[in-house]
Amino acid sequence: MAGRRMSPVPDYSPMDCAQYSRLELAILKKRALHLRWTGRGITHIEVVRPVDLRTRRHAEYLILCDALKRRRILRLDRILRFEVLERG
Repeated sequence: MAGRRMSPVPDYSPMDCAQYSRLELAILKKRALHLRWTGRGITHIEVVRPVDLRTRRHAEYLILCDALKRRRILRLDRILRFEVLERG
């Protein structure tokens, strides 16, 4: 039986470096985000707590906690826009 190869995530578009840096800073300063993203054909708007950034299979992901304290993983190219909240 031949080994399985991991293929790259289809149609991934990297996030702009400046925006990625803003996410890193929000994580370091423990700042909440007002986040707008798409998933399964639906646009979501939510205040979340960013926890970490990861790279897997040639795509980048934001690890976050939502308002119900659930840990979630969001592919960065699904983010439509975000604002770093000063407190929260």
